[in-house]
Amino acid sequence: MLSSKELIEKTGISRATLNNYIALGLLAKPLVVNPGSGGSGPRQLGFFPDDAAERIDRIRQLKQEGLSMGEIAARLGVTTPAPPATAAMTAPAAVSRNGPLRVTIEDLPYPAYMVNHKFELVWVNDSARHELLAGIDSLPPTEEERSLFRLLAGGGLGAGLGELLRFQVGLAKSRISPGNFAALCEGLSPESFARLQQIYAETSAEPPHPIVDAPIGLPAPDGTISRRRAYASFFREGIFVVLVPDGTPPDAMLDLLCRRDEVVRSLLRRRLPVLTHLAVLVADLQSSVKICSELPPDEYFQLINEIWAAMGPIFRKYHGTYGKHVGDGMVYYFFPQPDSDYLHNALCCAHEIRREMSRISKAWQLSKNWLNELYLNTGITEGQEWLGTFQSSTSVEFVVLGDTINQAARISDFARYGAIWATKSLVSKLPHELRERVRYGVRRRSGDGREVFVPSSYALVSSLIGPGDERVPKLHEIDTLPITEIVEITPAAG
Repeated sequence: MLSSKELIEKTGISRATLNNYIALGLLAKPLVVNPGSGGSGPRQLGFFPDDAAERIDRIRQLKQEGLSMGEIAARLGVTTPAPPATAAMTAPAAVSRNGPLRVTIEDLPYPAYMVNHKFELVWVNDSARHELLAGIDSLPPTEEERSLFRLLAGGGLGAGLGELLRFQVGLAKSRISPGNFAALCEGLSPESFARLQQIYAETSAEPPHPIVDAPIGLPAPDGTISRRRAYASFFREGIFVVLVPDGTPPDAMLDLLCRRDEVVRSLLRRRLPVLTHLAVLVADLQSSVKICSELPPDEYFQLINEIWAAMGPIFRKYHGTYGKHVGDGMVYYFFPQPDSDYLHNALCCAHEIRREMSRISKAWQLSKNWLNELYLNTGITEGQEWLGTFQSSTSVEFVVLGDTINQAARISDFARYGAIWATKSLVSKLPHELRERVRYGVRRRSGDGREVFVPSSYALVSSLIGPGDERVPKLHEIDTLPITEIVEITPAAG
């Protein structure tokens, strides 16, 4: 027999997931033993058969194959109990081919919302607006004003939302430092601010799991407390939370949350435009037309795919978000993060992809026995723009409106031989301790024709190109923009 603790340690699942598997009938209920009332240990222990770990491994394998929880139950020969009639009436849903209720984001009659990793709301349904946010008509336009903690604590219902606040703070505590959490609470009354800081100090951090759930209470219109179960599901794009009435069978909700690709696509389609600070990085392959003409089509596509495959993990490392770009170049957005500087992330990312591009170039020179050097010319700038999504029937793409992306693209057109150029505004906004680690400046020609590097300086684009340069027409719109070349970035000590 395995105790619940031994089973969790052996399989790596959370206690919430274990309880959900039991509720769904995927695991037999444990044998509960009372070890006695003495000591400070648990008053009851649950024990499972030795094959429970194998059962959990089988469930994990079926989930990886894309099966829903209802389909897994059918595959394992489990008869899922039908939900009560009242639950079916309050939770409209489509019926899957295997019979169980199949809930979608559109069907949710319960409060539900999505936050980014700074715990700023990016989507909220009508139930959440009315029950949690005092019925506000719409979300504020800027990210700072959409702080979930500010909206919950300052929306008039804060005193009754203590359990929900503790649940959210538990999710945030493992991701946000005390200083950054305090910044998220700015703008509240001194009493509400102090209360949130106390909750942060008293609440245990929730370990990261794909799905976390916990019982909470919400204030009902009649003044009573409505018992709910809060489910939180974690995605690269943010955290989705839904508050389900206590006693609602968990199978339909868990089935929805396990359909991760479907959920995140649905949420992104509903993501509300937001005015946000960001950095934009545009990188283009130099002489791509020439390279394309020299390579067979299959090898050219092989090269481009190899570049994208190599750069993808680097962009993810620095929290870059893919943006649409026509051709063989790339556009990535860098948004404010809880515990890292987004401007510095963009510069470090560009510096690392330049090193990776040098490696790819050498590898292709050896394999093709050619003399071509492969360069990604990079332009980076920052600004405050509207972020939204463009949608087709098969995809959702992040899109930034405004001049920031056009500036970055034009700076990329200016760059040559793998150089990284950034705007003065971006470098100037770096915190002093991070700017000290960046070596930047402009190369000038001395009177005798020698090239001299002038560190920690900037220049107008128009002063860096000659009148006969073929790029002049394309760069006209940024000719008065001060920029600088990013030469080196010193890693953090330790």
